[in-house]
Amino acid sequence: MNGGGGEAALPGGALRRSGGRVVAVEAAHAGLRRVPASIAKLRGLRRIDLDGNLLEHLPAEVCALPRLHTLLLYANRLRSVPHELGDAPLLRNLSLGANRLAEVPGRLWRLRGLRTLNLAENALTRLPEHIARLSRLRMLDLGHNRLDELPAEVGDLAGLTDFLYLSGNRLTRLPESLGRLRRLDYLGATDNRLTGLPEAIGDMAGLRELRLYRNRIERLPDSIGGLGALRELHAAGNRIGELPSSIGALGGLMHLDLRGNPLQRLPATVSGLVNLRRLDLRGARLDALPEALAELPRLEKLDLRWTKIERRPAWLGALRRRGCVVLV
Repeated sequence: MNGGGGEAALPGGALRRSGGRVVAVEAAHAGLRRVPASIAKLRGLRRIDLDGNLLEHLPAEVCALPRLHTLLLYANRLRSVPHELGDAPLLRNLSLGANRLAEVPGRLWRLRGLRTLNLAENALTRLPEHIARLSRLRMLDLGHNRLDELPAEVGDLAGLTDFLYLSGNRLTRLPESLGRLRRLDYLGATDNRLTGLPEAIGDMAGLRELRLYRNRIERLPDSIGGLGALRELHAAGNRIGELPSSIGALGGLMHLDLRGNPLQRLPATVSGLVNLRRLDLRGARLDALPEALAELPRLEKLDLRWTKIERRPAWLGALRRRGCVVLV
């Protein structure tokens, strides 16, 4: 890269060609402080990767590239992005995470063709209702911002299938409209201020992984039993005193993490967790365990450390003999 006020230069090997035309710029972690002006002249570009540079400004000309479908700007120093970015006709994948954005231009929500959007690790305090326009989004990352609420319109993102990441914000509640995201595979809402979950969460029939650790949740809704596809439920570090009996309907659940909750009892319906491999109850206030745990055919690890169980049931030995790791 040239010093001073000269043109920023791309590192060697940054240009990728196909059919004699430059179709991609791969210049991640190249120490760039400016986007080289030459990039805007490459009209056939489909992909630009400038992750991990020192960029403080994105030229509007780059946003106007007619064939651009992937723009990666993660971990730069951007405080704003040009309005013209909302006019990129073919943009499918946009990463603006780990910058210094306090807001994004309103025209960004015109990008109806977007499939993935990463806005994590910025300083966003609100999300406009226009987010609903991005109806083809498969992945949305809003983690580690300063959001204290989500608009109900998030539930209109019917195309969300891969994941919705909300961790590390200031959320005290999740909207009931999330129940409309019936094809979503992964929901991460850890490290917020949630005191509960919406009843409609049980309508998220496609959910396979739910991460809620380090919140202030006092109970799981009865509707949790509707998550028939759920494989992992992580709810460590909350304030859950008991589980709803509907937990036993999660026959596909493989990993249940409840460590650090003031759990006082487990319902006998846990016998329905026939695919459970790992159960973490560290620090619970249990004084007894249901014998139903001994009947779980696939249980590989049961962690009971730092619980208040004084009399260890005899069937714990049977679990060990069949190969289950039991920690007390």
